[in-house]
Amino acid sequence: MFELTDPARTELDAFFDGKEKSPIRVYLAPGGCSGPRLALALDTPSESDTVFTEKGYSFCINEELLSAAKSITVDFSDMGFSIKSEMSFGGGACSGCSGCPSENAQ
Repeated sequence: MFELTDPARTELDAFFDGKEKSPIRVYLAPGGCSGPRLALALDTPSESDTVFTEKGYSFCINEELLSAAKSITVDFSDMGFSIKSEMSFGGGACSGCSGCPSENAQ
């Protein structure tokens, strides 16, 4: 299952206003202290992708990642785009980065 929420569609409409719509990839981005996360990028689908057309936009995602994610929802809020799925990512490995409160606590 793939869903594009109305707020996300509205933001994509604004981004592509006056431009040709490009396919959008959902991919697994590496993360620092917070661990990996799903993210978006403009990209061309490959043979190993499943392509969804939702509300006038084309989204591609690697079939293996889609199998692990099961369902994907692309949303938008004041914090930007968020991609929700049923995947469990776990935390990252923090080795003293400046963003970790436990490392910086005095």
